[in-house]
Amino acid sequence: MAKYKIINFKAVFFIIGILLMICGTAMLLGLPFSFYFKSNDVWALLASAGTTCFSGFMLWLTTKDAKNRNIGKREAYLIVGLSYFTMGLFGSLPYMFSGAIPNLTNAYFETVSGLTTTGASILNDIESVPPGILFWRSLTQWMGGMGIILLTIAILPYFGIGGMELFVAEVPGPTKEKLHPRINETAKRLWYIYFGLTGALTAILWLEGMSFFDAINHAFATLSTGGFSTKQASIAAFDSKLIEYTLIVFMFLAGMNFTLHYFAIKRNFIDIFNNEEFRLYTGFIAIMTVIITVVIIINHFEPVEPTFRGVLFTTISLVTTTGFATVDYTQWFGFISLLFFWMLFCGGMAGSTAGGIKAVRHLILVKNGVLEFRRMLHPRAILPVRFNKHIVSETMVYNVLAFFIIYVMIFIFGSLILAAAGTSQGSMDLLTAMSATATSLGNVGPGISTVGPANNFYHISAFGKWFLSWLMIVGRLEIFTVIMIFTPYFWKKT
Repeated sequence: MAKYKIINFKAVFFIIGILLMICGTAMLLGLPFSFYFKSNDVWALLASAGTTCFSGFMLWLTTKDAKNRNIGKREAYLIVGLSYFTMGLFGSLPYMFSGAIPNLTNAYFETVSGLTTTGASILNDIESVPPGILFWRSLTQWMGGMGIILLTIAILPYFGIGGMELFVAEVPGPTKEKLHPRINETAKRLWYIYFGLTGALTAILWLEGMSFFDAINHAFATLSTGGFSTKQASIAAFDSKLIEYTLIVFMFLAGMNFTLHYFAIKRNFIDIFNNEEFRLYTGFIAIMTVIITVVIIINHFEPVEPTFRGVLFTTISLVTTTGFATVDYTQWFGFISLLFFWMLFCGGMAGSTAGGIKAVRHLILVKNGVLEFRRMLHPRAILPVRFNKHIVSETMVYNVLAFFIIYVMIFIFGSLILAAAGTSQGSMDLLTAMSATATSLGNVGPGISTVGPANNFYHISAFGKWFLSWLMIVGRLEIFTVIMIFTPYFWKKT
């Protein structure tokens, strides 16, 4: 009979209780907008906040006397996995209590899409949603962008709990650079940078003509690479070159490793430009923008500046997995649609708020593939993969290879499952199923076909929405964190 490790469930539920209290308190932040606009969502926010905070307090109260609050890897994986599911349920309450999204399936889908910074939506009339609820919708993305776990890590030491395991389990990407030897200080500095960029973008968008409400909501969605907008037509509704170019810059910054932002603050620009992942990230965006712009101009004789701006905006939006839209790129011809579909698998830099596979994994995979030819010619030679002039361990290389294999397997089987699930009206074409699966797993938001930027996910079947919600969480937590919980190795004592 297999021996099973006793997981410290009290420590797990203790932290989830703290997360729920933070989540419930955050719901109250939409109240000033509810009062200002005299909307009818005040009691919905109060009831949701009260229910969430009370539930979190009860969890905290019943587990605060735990003698052992040490968090190991198993507890960390369980906390992170369960927290997204739990906050997805409680985060649905404002939608349901206000009547903006009365259906649990749709409300849960919208909430998880926010928390995972995916940006896929089921709303067909965003402007009719009360402002307090819209603010909560954007706030879920902002909290999920840097990771609400990171916020908790900053305060865990006050409860006698270390946070390194949570940091490793939650932060996107294969690299977890620390800006300070103490993990809670690292979390605080990352949040300072995140908060500062959000405040700067809010002020700029406000000065450029957005209302303060629209400015702060779009700042939340941009820095989190989430993509929720207060307008049904997304950024195209503002019809402003200045706003579009501003968002291009800040989407690019959000897709960067936040450690590089810290380097910039310290004026250490050499390390930024010498970073191989940064050069790949920047170069890929530049090359794809030029290729697509030239192809469109040659074939359709479109004006240069509007075409360049639309392509650059769309490319950065997809690569950084933000999901904002200014044009319906699905209307461009097949070759370009294929390139944009490919971008659903790219992602920004590791350590950013972007989703996707991440540039560093693509870089390591390509480097290892090239070296494999040399190893075949020189079987006795020691030819390690190098990244930023440092040798990448074989363990990390195997991790990247395993990630790609599992990612592709989930995409293939997920597409088949979603195609079988169909839509609320009937069957689903394979292209829509593939696109919806890819964009959910990569936390991008819009895809192609019937889930493109001019459409949404409302027509997906109920089962399909729950399945896509699960894919969003799997993608946001870099696959291993969630899948690990379902393996026998997670529960067996080693």
